[in-house]
Amino acid sequence: MLEAYLPIFILLGISLFLAIVLAILSRIIGPYRPSATKLRPYESGMDPVGDAKERYSISFYMVAMEFIVFDLEIIFIYPWAVRYQELGFGTFFAVMVFITILTLGLIYTLKKESKNFEISKSTN
Repeated sequence: MLEAYLPIFILLGISLFLAIVLAILSRIIGPYRPSATKLRPYESGMDPVGDAKERYSISFYMVAMEFIVFDLEIIFIYPWAVRYQELGFGTFFAVMVFITILTLGLIYTLKKESKNFEISKSTN
């Protein structure tokens, strides 16, 4: 039975070997010229300001949760919409309750002004 998996193991071994060899060759052959500018942290087109351990506003997490919730909403509603006519009124009512709960959550976060978070600006 393991004979069927032999080509997969051979391919895995070749790719692992090739990846290691190419990583080592790039370190040996490639140029390495570090400078203070290259080694400085840089993110999102802005120079870093403050300590890296600075606490973020809860609004960042609220926005992330909203994206996750509405992605899950699509995952649950799409199959229902495809089979809508076969499932009947009971599932229609359940989906409307589901959408209502999610809409109330969105209204709550909008009233809490979760989208109005402050981003610290550099003082250069």
